[in-house]
Amino acid sequence: MFDNQIWLVLALIGTFLTIFMLGLAVDMVLNGKSRRAVTMLQSHVGAMPEALNIREEQLKRSALERLALPFAGKLAHSLARATPIDLPRRIQRLIVLAGNPPGLTAERIVALKIILGIGGLVGGFALASLLGLSGPLFVFAIVIFTLVGYTLPSATVSARASKRQKEIRNALSDTMDLLTISVEAGLGFDAAMAQVVRNVEGPLSQELARLLQEMQIGVSRVDAFRNLSDRTEITELDGFVLSMIQADRYGVGIANVLRAQAQELRHKRRQRAEESAQKVPVKLLFPMIFMILPAMFVVILGPGAIKIFEFFSSQH
Repeated sequence: MFDNQIWLVLALIGTFLTIFMLGLAVDMVLNGKSRRAVTMLQSHVGAMPEALNIREEQLKRSALERLALPFAGKLAHSLARATPIDLPRRIQRLIVLAGNPPGLTAERIVALKIILGIGGLVGGFALASLLGLSGPLFVFAIVIFTLVGYTLPSATVSARASKRQKEIRNALSDTMDLLTISVEAGLGFDAAMAQVVRNVEGPLSQELARLLQEMQIGVSRVDAFRNLSDRTEITELDGFVLSMIQADRYGVGIANVLRAQAQELRHKRRQRAEESAQKVPVKLLFPMIFMILPAMFVVILGPGAIKIFEFFSSQH
């Protein structure tokens, strides 16, 4: 029985490695086809531009090539995303959303995931053996410990990114009010943002400081605002960025745009507060049913039940 369990664990590890290698091979094949297609187009566009009719070429193909092959390509891309091939890019995106903490890189997170995954595998195997588990419980314990160890580093970074986004969303309304007051008081937009950076703490202030630094080193205001939107991925901040880009492009007054954005952000914050308040009864329902109400029944009905029991016992 113990040898069968070891072979089952080795089979699970082999299955994971097989999926990884298959995804890697598919990704290499797709990238190679894309590079060859780009090379062929670049070599023929200058010589025969009139002969490249993509629509006619696609219509000449069979239905299998036009329907099955694109579907297979999308399926392979989805499988590649499910395998560790796309893992460094996704982790790097989480690190950006988390504010690029010092000393934290995608390579370190991937290495830590592998180390903790192997540690979870060994720890689950040892713990299951010590507890005397066998059969499906043995395999289940090993799989759970391995998955926990493998997902813990990226889950930690994701939680940090979510917390930072929440802090930026909560501070956005007050920061926008201060920015509006500074602009209406006579400061330029850059000077008003510098004033906000000096007087406000938090991740939003850090992002605005980076925005100012990018503009000072020569990045255009439009690109700097787009970079701000890419680093945060917050819907409310995206609306502000879009408004500022349009104001800079069409020459609209900054003060009017900021006032409208501040009013809209206050309205959205009020809506979020009302939404959170409406979720409270639903969140309290299950704790009340399974924790509070049983205790209340015991306290309220317990003495009466005891009296009734004593009464009927004395009758006999």
